[in-house]
Amino acid sequence: QLQLVESGGGLVQTGGSLRLSCAASGFTLGSYTIGWFRQAPGKEREGVSCIGSSDGSTYYAGSVKGRFTISRDNAKNTVYLQMNSLKPEDTAVYYCAADYPWTTVQAMCVKTSIFGSWGQGTQVTVSS
Repeated sequence: QLQLVESGGGLVQTGGSLRLSCAASGFTLGSYTIGWFRQAPGKEREGVSCIGSSDGSTYYAGSVKGRFTISRDNAKNTVYLQMNSLKPEDTAVYYCAADYPWTTVQAMCVKTSIFGSWGQGTQVTVSS
């Protein structure tokens, strides 16, 4: 059974850093496109960053470019999201998701519905 488990969320002050982890079980994470998404109260879920399966290509939403870094450790079957210079507007529940690399990383990252497997989410709260 394909399973994703996020961890690493928490409460941090503006300007601080967190590293989220997405651990996969039941499948080889390196064969899938993996995405990080977030959903703030009253807002739609949005793509934050995604990483491809073959060439490791990445995509970042404009709001996080230059501050967040996505990476994968295939040996640990884990994808990470390093978040630096956090802002209050980054406050949300963060989810990781996986699916077959149907299309480009960017095209998948802007379409949350294309991802079929999701983790339970981890809360990130940035205080001002």
